[in-house]
Amino acid sequence: MLGFLQKIGKSLMFPIATLPAAALLLRFGQDDLLGIPFMSAAGAGIIDNLAIIFAIGIAMGLAHDGSGGAALAGAVAYLVLTSAIVTINEAIDMGVFAGIISGIVAGLLYNKFYNVKFPQWLAFFGGRRFVPIITAAAMTILAGVLGIAWPPIQDLIDGAGNWILNAGMFGVGAYGFLNRLLLPTGLHHVINTIVWFDFGTFTTASGEVVRGEINRFLRGDPTAGPFLSGFFPIMMFGLPAACLAMYAAAKKERKALVGGMFFSIGFTSFLTGITEPIEFTFMFLSPVLYVVHALLTGASMMVAYALDIHHGFGFSAGAIDYVLNFGLATNPLILLVMGLVFGVIYFFIFYFLIVKLDLKTPGREDEDEDANNAASGNNAIDVRAYNTIEALGGADNIVATEYCTTRLRMTLKDADLVDEKALKRHGAMGVMKINKTNLQVVIGTAVEFLGDAMKPRVANGNPAPEAGTETAAVEDTSNEEPAMKEIIAKDFEMPIQGKVIPLSEVPDDVFAKEMMGPGFAILPTGNVLYSPVDGRVVSVFPTKHAIGIETDTGIEILIHVGLDTVKLDGEGFELFVEQGQLVQRGDKLLKLDLKFLDANAPSLATPVIFTNLTDQKVIILKDGDQAQGTHSIVKIE
Repeated sequence: MLGFLQKIGKSLMFPIATLPAAALLLRFGQDDLLGIPFMSAAGAGIIDNLAIIFAIGIAMGLAHDGSGGAALAGAVAYLVLTSAIVTINEAIDMGVFAGIISGIVAGLLYNKFYNVKFPQWLAFFGGRRFVPIITAAAMTILAGVLGIAWPPIQDLIDGAGNWILNAGMFGVGAYGFLNRLLLPTGLHHVINTIVWFDFGTFTTASGEVVRGEINRFLRGDPTAGPFLSGFFPIMMFGLPAACLAMYAAAKKERKALVGGMFFSIGFTSFLTGITEPIEFTFMFLSPVLYVVHALLTGASMMVAYALDIHHGFGFSAGAIDYVLNFGLATNPLILLVMGLVFGVIYFFIFYFLIVKLDLKTPGREDEDEDANNAASGNNAIDVRAYNTIEALGGADNIVATEYCTTRLRMTLKDADLVDEKALKRHGAMGVMKINKTNLQVVIGTAVEFLGDAMKPRVANGNPAPEAGTETAAVEDTSNEEPAMKEIIAKDFEMPIQGKVIPLSEVPDDVFAKEMMGPGFAILPTGNVLYSPVDGRVVSVFPTKHAIGIETDTGIEILIHVGLDTVKLDGEGFELFVEQGQLVQRGDKLLKLDLKFLDANAPSLATPVIFTNLTDQKVIILKDGDQAQGTHSIVKIE
């Protein structure tokens, strides 16, 4: 259920991304700014139709390939639902919930039926063309059910909304706390959608009824804003101050390394209200700081409410929205004073906790942990296998050990026995707990060697390695200095025709959160994968879905074709190279059966990951559709 809700939360970002355009048009068109009615009407055209935008965006977001066919099904679902349900009860107005429900149904049906096949005489209606048809039928039935069931559901939602709206500062404080606390799971988008687009009603001068905190604020409701105002001090001042605290607490020799990053992400938060780059720097490294951050956000919301501050945003609570909506706000200048106070509080609390508890924020990581990660050789792999098994709760806790290109896929008796800190200390890049018995451990391209070393150890009860072996294995690499590596733009070519997208859009957390390393991804439209660089093939998985290449400058690149394609056991791929083979840019590596892969893999998204970079930055130079062989796609410096 949690994974499904996370997918919905992520899909909500598609329609929410339209809000900045709507807010700008609506605001600039009003009389106190440019006074251009048709501009305000253009913005209202988006806000007034958010429900169908949600239906389209969520359906497309849930579709395994982001297809426009799913988007069409989402629109069909919404139109059928809203047209049919009022014939049962004309008083029903589901608002954005009609769009959310329609998008979810359409997205799920698309994934189920996008490749359905019919006899020849019905073949025209097969595949993606069948999705809007089955969606219309399903929504007709659902409209009949909701026509009876929705009124009490809406009463329950309205009751909860009224309670929170009337709970005063404790209501807004609880919302602010949960908004931040749920961010790591992506579920904050779900509660944001309800608060922003459903809670409360306001009747405009023209008699139109609008719902939701953002809509009501932008339309001039003087009571709107309490659920938005308190975010400004946090995003404009608090989190940038947290960056300053983490920089001040960094080790002296690492300040120069992390200073530029902290300035960049701090300024981004202040200007735009985009806070995730800051929050993810300490969210997992130091969870105690994240809980403090959530509590301070709730406190800021409560203080803003107590001071009768009403301010709002169309995108996020940064300086741009602060200035843009200043004329609609009540007591907005007090937010600046609040921001300065919260900035001081953030700095001193973060600095004190980081230093007092020795929290491993950026710039304070232990160098010896990196040395452990670098261990190599047969003895080191055996020792690492021993320690990994012990960190997983011992051999008796392990039911099955499998691996794909980058991660161990463990079946355990009890996942609660796992020591995540120990796993990371012995080389794991990340740990993903699926449920009580299934766990994934992100290792990297060396996972095959580690997995193979673990299997006989588990079978034999994981005997301890020879005395002194572990120390020797670590000391062998503890003094190694990471070499600087680079790729200049012209030396890297597009490996396959397709669309370049950021890793953050890959529907897999291991790649999206750069646990394997930085890079980019491709949605391939060509059917042959070529080498993007001059180098040597260092790994070819038996299932052919992933190839590792080391460039002649020492950079290791992993090209992983599609997601979960390891389960296809090589079907859909024709391999042209072997491990150890030298390759040049433009040499054929792999042929893809796109039709088969599209039908049998959750996604064709193909991450291109740089797995062994140290202090270098990956700079993506081009995005969108690119032909195979196009150079200057990326550079590393």
